[in-house]
Amino acid sequence: MRRYTPRVFQIAGRFFRRRSQVEECVQEVFLKVYTRLGDYQGRGSFEGWLTRIATTTSINLIRHNKRRPESTFTDLTTEENEWLDNTLAILATGKERSIEDHLVAADLADKVLFTLPPDDRLILMLIDVDHAPIKEVAEMTGWSESKVMVKAFRARRRLRQAVEKLLKGAPK
Repeated sequence: MRRYTPRVFQIAGRFFRRRSQVEECVQEVFLKVYTRLGDYQGRGSFEGWLTRIATTTSINLIRHNKRRPESTFTDLTTEENEWLDNTLAILATGKERSIEDHLVAADLADKVLFTLPPDDRLILMLIDVDHAPIKEVAEMTGWSESKVMVKAFRARRRLRQAVEKLLKGAPK
């Protein structure tokens, strides 16, 4: 358990923002691993098997709790609204962003990601953030490689649409 806890926390952290939700998910994952240890047949790595359980458990917890937060533009903080305004101005003038802008942008990107369905977040985090190979993502999720590629394409499109919607709704 000590060996794989950081990995399971990393996976659960992709799905939940609050630490308490991540911890609840991790507990659920290790409970399932313990009760299903006899099902592990040794095909593939143990870490891959555990990762698949962690991913499935995270998605199922979200679905079970019917937790799909709806973020609106009124949910943006003053800093995030200012960042959107500054970004639009920067794009128009070609100025460099400051370190603070990067932090606000990262927080805003996190909020946009959490408006997407769990499968989309998972695919984007694994492929685009963690740079996991398609084959590895397919093994983790139990999907075919072609399904992973299609889901990644569609998730990127939905993310792009969410960002465009956010930028259109930004106060001017």
